[in-house]
Amino acid sequence: MVSLLPVEPLDKAYLESLGFVWHTDSDETPYLADVLVQVSPEEAEAYYRAGNELYDMYVAAGEYVIEHNLFHEIGIPFNLVELIRESWESEVHWHLYGRFDLAGGIDGKPIKLLEFNADTPTALFETAIVQWAILKKNDLDEAAQFNVVYDALLENFKRIVTLEESVEAFKERYEGWRFLFTSVRGNPEEENTVRLLQYIADEAGFETGFAYIDEIEFDAEEGIFYRDVNYELWFKLIPWEDIALEEPDLAMLLTQIVRNQKAIIFNPAYTLMFQSKGILKVLWDLYPGHPLLLETSLKPIPGKMQVRKPLFGREGGNVAILESDGETVVADIPGEYGNYPMIYQEYVDLPQDVEGHRYQAGLFYAYESCGLGYRRGGLILDNLSKFVGHIIR
Repeated sequence: MVSLLPVEPLDKAYLESLGFVWHTDSDETPYLADVLVQVSPEEAEAYYRAGNELYDMYVAAGEYVIEHNLFHEIGIPFNLVELIRESWESEVHWHLYGRFDLAGGIDGKPIKLLEFNADTPTALFETAIVQWAILKKNDLDEAAQFNVVYDALLENFKRIVTLEESVEAFKERYEGWRFLFTSVRGNPEEENTVRLLQYIADEAGFETGFAYIDEIEFDAEEGIFYRDVNYELWFKLIPWEDIALEEPDLAMLLTQIVRNQKAIIFNPAYTLMFQSKGILKVLWDLYPGHPLLLETSLKPIPGKMQVRKPLFGREGGNVAILESDGETVVADIPGEYGNYPMIYQEYVDLPQDVEGHRYQAGLFYAYESCGLGYRRGGLILDNLSKFVGHIIR
């Protein structure tokens, strides 16, 4: 059983003072759980090592996709292929951060990769900020976490300039580059996540601005502008696949902007390869039987209980758990991603508590593994799953 520590929850007014306004789910229940997952030092270290190893494997898989032109096989829209190649081949296109979703790691269960949210990962605010606040509120040791997400992002922002492990040369090389941060209108969670990243970039030393996507001007020859100011660096919490499918003209413009070296975009276009669940099949082909991986195929897996997932999707939409015949549905969630091709991944049960709630680890990665949090829900985690912090004990 998952070991839990009851805690006093943070009140809504305090959360809102932090900028955390998505504290209540659509069914009017609290989004933040009133417990912490108790993690041993050895379990925390295992998560750290797993994330670092998995990222290296993803880099190898990305290189394999590019070398063998497997973009179609993993569902990459054709109008982003050139931009992905451009961003992959130049080291200035730095991967700022991502989040691995993992099964196991606690209750004696082995760590298994479920997927990698490499482009637009959520749960950043709750992992980096809210977990600390919960420990402080409950008079617990604030350092008793595997959680250096804020500091890791601060350092990784500086690596955008230094392009190396050491960030000591940042002040010498930084030339006043302007960094624009962007989200869509009307989504407080996404906007405040972007504003948190902007705040960290400010602290790193960049000159920053914030704009909604509809306020920005894009010019193939001149770059990215907001209020007549040219920004050399642009962060967008807008999925690359949405840009490709819903804004094809923008996809073309961004390709030209990057090709003309007029702006650097975060997260880079190549993170869409990592975001695609199709790359899970590539990973299995490259590392068959690897202890961190689950068997994955583009077709139903004979004789194994499995999960059917769209190549791109969020919050469990159009995910189904299937019996070993590959057809009988055990559980599923409707969604808007059913038109995407599907992959089939070997099923693994998530660790459970005494009430039967299941726990999935979210491991943030920013140059290295840097922070842990959990989501709690049923057989398939959906948009009503809860965020659960952790404590190392």
